[in-house]
Amino acid sequence: MLTHIVCWKYKEETTEQQREDHISRLRSLPDVIPNIVSFNVGSDILHLERSFDSGLVAVYPDREALDVYTDHPAHQEVAALGKQISEKVVSVDFLS
Repeated sequence: MLTHIVCWKYKEETTEQQREDHISRLRSLPDVIPNIVSFNVGSDILHLERSFDSGLVAVYPDREALDVYTDHPAHQEVAALGKQISEKVVSVDFLS
């Protein structure tokens, strides 16, 4: 299994509606992209100085499935939105 984690730190001017839209669009991806074992997205609840604003944890059966997800047009659209409304995006991918 391959675990894919992404976190977004939104720009100060990013509205609550934009944040909710971003998360909603992320949550819709498993409906259109195949071979996702699990997919969880949410907003940070602790609001620590080190916290990011939202995060995603997804599990794929293998690297090929992650590559299909990465290259899928629906993901590309949401990824572009995330970059647009964020000051920083971080990720880590590892075998589990």
